[in-house]
Amino acid sequence: MKALRYYGARDVRYEAMDDPDPQSVCDAVVKVTACSICGSDLHIYHGHGFSEDVGFCVGHEAVGEVVEVGSGVHQLKVGDKVMIPAAVGCGSCRACLAGVVNLCEFGQGSCYGLSAKLQGSQADAVRVPAADANAVKVPDGVSMEQALMMTDALATAWYGVRNADVRPGSSVAVIGLGPIGLMAVDSAFVMGAHVVYAIDPIPERRALAEAAGAIALHPAEALERIKQDTKGRKLDCVVEVVGSDATVDFALRLVRPRGTVSVIGVQQSRRFPFPLERAFAAGLTFRTGTCSVPEELPALFPLVQSGRLKPEQYISHRMPLSEGAEAYRLFEAREAGALKMVLIPD
Repeated sequence: MKALRYYGARDVRYEAMDDPDPQSVCDAVVKVTACSICGSDLHIYHGHGFSEDVGFCVGHEAVGEVVEVGSGVHQLKVGDKVMIPAAVGCGSCRACLAGVVNLCEFGQGSCYGLSAKLQGSQADAVRVPAADANAVKVPDGVSMEQALMMTDALATAWYGVRNADVRPGSSVAVIGLGPIGLMAVDSAFVMGAHVVYAIDPIPERRALAEAAGAIALHPAEALERIKQDTKGRKLDCVVEVVGSDATVDFALRLVRPRGTVSVIGVQQSRRFPFPLERAFAAGLTFRTGTCSVPEELPALFPLVQSGRLKPEQYISHRMPLSEGAEAYRLFEAREAGALKMVLIPD
């Protein structure tokens, strides 16, 4: 098969590699019909990966059709249309059965496309371990593109907003307006936010947030504008979707006493000068962590089916998988309105 393979900083190649090989009777093989680039894939693309491996297939967002199942797979059959959530677990422990696969009690929690241990899904096909738990049938009323957006991006956005304690009437800020940030803006309104400030330096992304009903601000003006609008009180909830020390610190400056900060931007910072004295005095709630997609899907399926959430609107490009290297370049450079980059196997 063909796949996008990582060889070092800004070196992703469309090459042949071995077909997926089931390693257990509980595995399935899925023919990928569409996959997409996540903002967290840029960490690997920039050479700040999560292993020392090279030559592995990248990517962790995909949908497709089941083409092979092991004798231990009982919930799926050949021909089923499925979505492949970004992370996997053993499928049998208490955490996995509750949908929290990233906290798998048997240490099987992992993510596609971080190393050679579990090959990624930006490929013609992908092996799905413990497939009954780690592949999800696409329900009626959900398109394959919508399902693709739910394999990580929309679920992470929803998780981040939920972790920010957004309630009807809340005042909210979302820092970072990539696809997940824009979906977080939409999610906040669905949860009942009264006002959402959408903060990003890129004018085109601010325009999309403004069209969704948010007050769109450049980072340089955001703090003073929010202080002015709230008469110094600041905001109930802040969602950080960038993953840098500077934006986490900024989030802490935007939240009111007894407010909540939710950090979902992928973090690789080993040390952060957390202002514990200030947070303690203000009684802040601070949450961070990765989303477990299956945990969020029961809430998201009806919202997408009803049209209240439309994650597919943030797809900016649909390109052949063979042009994956160019798709990464465009996404990194934020050229040509690049937002969600969908790749279609040739």
